[in-house]
Amino acid sequence: MLSQNCVLVRDPLSLEHIRSILGRLEDTIIFGLIERAQYAHNAKMYVNGAISELREKGIEGSWLEWFLKEIETFHAKARRYTSLDEYPFTTGLPEPVLPPLKFPKILYPNDVNVNRSILSFYTRSIVPRITQRATIALSALKRSKGIVGEDECEDDSNYGSAATIDVEILQAISKRVHYGKFVAESKFRENPAAFIPHIRSRDRAALEALIMRRDVMAKLLMRLRKKAATYAQELGPEGDAVANSLSNSNAKVDVDGVVELYENYIIPLTIEVEVEYLIQRLNGLSETEVEGLVKTKLNGDT
Repeated sequence: MLSQNCVLVRDPLSLEHIRSILGRLEDTIIFGLIERAQYAHNAKMYVNGAISELREKGIEGSWLEWFLKEIETFHAKARRYTSLDEYPFTTGLPEPVLPPLKFPKILYPNDVNVNRSILSFYTRSIVPRITQRATIALSALKRSKGIVGEDECEDDSNYGSAATIDVEILQAISKRVHYGKFVAESKFRENPAAFIPHIRSRDRAALEALIMRRDVMAKLLMRLRKKAATYAQELGPEGDAVANSLSNSNAKVDVDGVVELYENYIIPLTIEVEVEYLIQRLNGLSETEVEGLVKTKLNGDT
């Protein structure tokens, strides 16, 4: 696990190191989705002012937004957001209680943060998809007890448990997406001259073409599907997969839904982060400094 520690790793910008981080984040996200799939949608959690107990305390936001604020307040005091790869979803957080760690200068100063987009697609698209089976099962149970109509759908009242998992998933997705900055910096340092003309002209399409490899993306999605299918199975006492445990009604999580999360949201947002980071990569540099980058790789090679 030391390979995640930017203070101890010899070369935190090596693509091998970055791949190992992204691989472990895949595991974290999949297991989080498996846990969230055990609860119903609980759509009320994501609607501003929908929880009366919060309104009575003068809180007009959603249950999840309040939950995020409370958790991130504590995490900020423990200096979580001084780390190079952590980004809070909320603002107005307190200063850390502990003194800051001395991180190596890895990333160029930037203000790229796509957490608002992550929160939006997660609550609007991912949660309803991942929780569909639990929601349907809940509705059937309620109907068997004579509860029908609006009251039969979507809500099992497990707001605390569901929100706890939501926060863990959101933080993992945020870390995974914003790790695109490390990828972009690594590729920029390898060949600054290839990027600088497009940064100067603010040609986002050209920058995207430089950083994106469709063959790598295809392999990523294939690996992700295999992982999700493996983790979604039930295992018997001796560790063997239970027969038919990947059928639609028995799998722990919607495997297609996990793949679509990456294909339609995580990967495109990561590329967006990489491009926007590169757009800011020359900010504040003099013409002489930029010309020096054109002639020299940042890893010391000429």
